[in-house]
Amino acid sequence: MDFELTSEQKLIQDSTHRMSEREIVPILKSNHPMKPLPKEATRQILKACASQGLTASRIPEADGGAGLSALTLGLMYEQLPPAIAFDVLAHEVTVARIHFDSTAEQKARFLPDLIAADRIACTATTEPAGGSDTRTIATRATLDGDHYLLNGRKMWISGITTADVVNVTAQVQGGAGGQAGIGRFLVERQYSPFDARSIETLGLKQAHLGEVIFENCQVPKRNQCGAIGDAPKVLTLTWLINRPVIGLMAVGMAQTALDAALKYAADRTQFGRPLAQFQLIQELLADIAAAVTSSRLLCYYALSCIDNGDRANHVSAMAKRHAIAACQRAVSMAMEVHGAMGIATEVGLEQLYRDIRMLPIPDGTNQILTLIEGRELTGMQAIRGQ
Repeated sequence: MDFELTSEQKLIQDSTHRMSEREIVPILKSNHPMKPLPKEATRQILKACASQGLTASRIPEADGGAGLSALTLGLMYEQLPPAIAFDVLAHEVTVARIHFDSTAEQKARFLPDLIAADRIACTATTEPAGGSDTRTIATRATLDGDHYLLNGRKMWISGITTADVVNVTAQVQGGAGGQAGIGRFLVERQYSPFDARSIETLGLKQAHLGEVIFENCQVPKRNQCGAIGDAPKVLTLTWLINRPVIGLMAVGMAQTALDAALKYAADRTQFGRPLAQFQLIQELLADIAAAVTSSRLLCYYALSCIDNGDRANHVSAMAKRHAIAACQRAVSMAMEVHGAMGIATEVGLEQLYRDIRMLPIPDGTNQILTLIEGRELTGMQAIRGQ
């Protein structure tokens, strides 16, 4: 058992951090902190990430990707600012889904532009009446000659307002050969226009979270991706990595809060001595550090299990659920260390507090993740509605 990162992993981690500070943070600072980034700014950031292999991280090198391990991918996402990490993940995971379940013609047509970030991609699965349960998908794709007609509404979609290509899941009706089931469709905004709007949220204000409406949206038959009925399996395979990666986004936020709390406790004096000398302040700092360390190690372990080919459903769910809950508490405790300054916008902790509260929702809520853990532990499916 070796807890030390390899020299290559440390180099990639450091390189991603320096790229972020040099090319991403200035873009975030030069735009309104409470509004989604303009599309061109998002494209610039994705191009910077492309230079690090982040837009094709899960694609093997032999196929033109970076061929990164799951753990290395997590190390890189931990270094990205949370406001943009979700947009990068939405693009990158969609690229992976196209690569692993599409035809050679579709790969040749879509992947080069997406890997280079000349076009932006996202995946649209969640709907107003259903999120984690893909069986409730109501969006319909009806075959009509050489096209499918797409009708439905998707909500809480990361990157939808900037996306040029959307990987849409829908119930197929009247498919080729009479096939029915959940299918995936690559919808190109240029050729198959759709309406999308932003949803104002508590945190991650510069990211792009929104909804999209499809009304008789014509999608060429050749853009139907993968086998009809396999869409849930493709989504699940990528969720396994996404969950601990999102956990590491929380770790990155909590580490920032810990660093700020340590500095403030050393600099701020009360009753003639530094805050850091008070026992209760040291307890807060110790609890924050424990939350950061335990969460980071659990997420690393989950990603390592995936790399080893282990059945990682349980530990992947556990990593996200534990990391986000622990790191939410850590950010809150860091605000307590700062006292009244903890709620001041100039310190930045209140933004972290809002941003980290966004993380329990995507790729499985805490309740869904708990059910996954329980099922894996007991071997029994929890009672669920019909």
